[in-house]
Amino acid sequence: MNKLVTSVNAACASIQHHYSGSTSSSTRVKIDSAIILGSGLSNLNLDGFETVCTINYSDISGLPKATAPSHKGELKLISNGQRTLALCAGRHHLYEGHSAQDVATLAYVMRQLGADELIITNAAGALNPDYQPGDIMLINDHINFTGHNPVRAQDDTFGVVFPDMSKAYDVKRLSTAKSIAATHSIACHQGVYIGVMGPSLETSAERRMMRSFGADAVGMSTVLEVIAANHCGMEVLGMSAITNLALGDENQAPDTLEEVLENAAIAGKGMVTILNGLFAS
Repeated sequence: MNKLVTSVNAACASIQHHYSGSTSSSTRVKIDSAIILGSGLSNLNLDGFETVCTINYSDISGLPKATAPSHKGELKLISNGQRTLALCAGRHHLYEGHSAQDVATLAYVMRQLGADELIITNAAGALNPDYQPGDIMLINDHINFTGHNPVRAQDDTFGVVFPDMSKAYDVKRLSTAKSIAATHSIACHQGVYIGVMGPSLETSAERRMMRSFGADAVGMSTVLEVIAANHCGMEVLGMSAITNLALGDENQAPDTLEEVLENAAIAGKGMVTILNGLFAS
C-alpha cells in the first residue's frame, strides 16, 4: 500500500473517530460537498447550517501540517438536516515543502468520505487588466505551471492513471454561480487560473509571460487539488479572490501580505453570498 493510500485511510478513520465522539453516534459521517477555504474565508458560516463538529488538522492522522498565513488548519462539518458540508479552513501548498500528493491528500479524503463536489477558493493576483482587487473570478480553466502532479506514480486506487482534464471545472455549477453573482451585483469575472509553486511572487516578466499564455489570474494553490478531484470523480467549482494587480507593467507596485489579506476579505464577502445561493434549499 503506497503512502498516499495509507494517509487517506488514516485521515478518514481519524475524522470518523472525532465525528462519532462529537455526536455520540456510531453512524458514519457522510459528506455531500466539500469546500476548501482560501485566504479571506476561514471563518465562513452558511445560512441554515449548524456546526456538527470541528477538528483541528493537527488532530487528523495522515493529514500534513498546514502552516500558511491566515489558514486556520481546521475541518468543520456543518449540516442543515438534509446535507452535510465539510468546510476545510486551510490547505496545503508546495511552498510549505509538501509533495504534490501531500497537497492533494485533503481532496482525496473528502471523496472517500462521500463528497461528489469540491468547491475551491483561493487568493490570486490579477493578470487581466480588466480585474480589480476585491473582485471575484470564477475559474473556467487552469494552467498547471507548478511542475508537479499528484497523480504521478499512483495506481488506479482512486481513479484512472491518465485522468481527463479537458473539462476540469463543472460548467453547470459555474453558470449557477455566475447567475447568483449577477443577481446580487457582485463584481465577478470568468477566467483562467495559473498555478505556480511560490512562495516568491512572480517577476514582472513572468507575469507578462503568463498573460500571454492566456491566464487571467495567478496563485500558489488550487491546480493540484483540482487535478486530484477530477482524478477521483468529483465535480469542481473554483473561485478566486482577486487580491492585487499583477500586470507586470511599468506601473507594477510591490505586493504586500497585508494588501492581499485585505482584498481577500472584501472578495470573501461576495463569495459567501454566492455559496449561500448555491446551498439554499
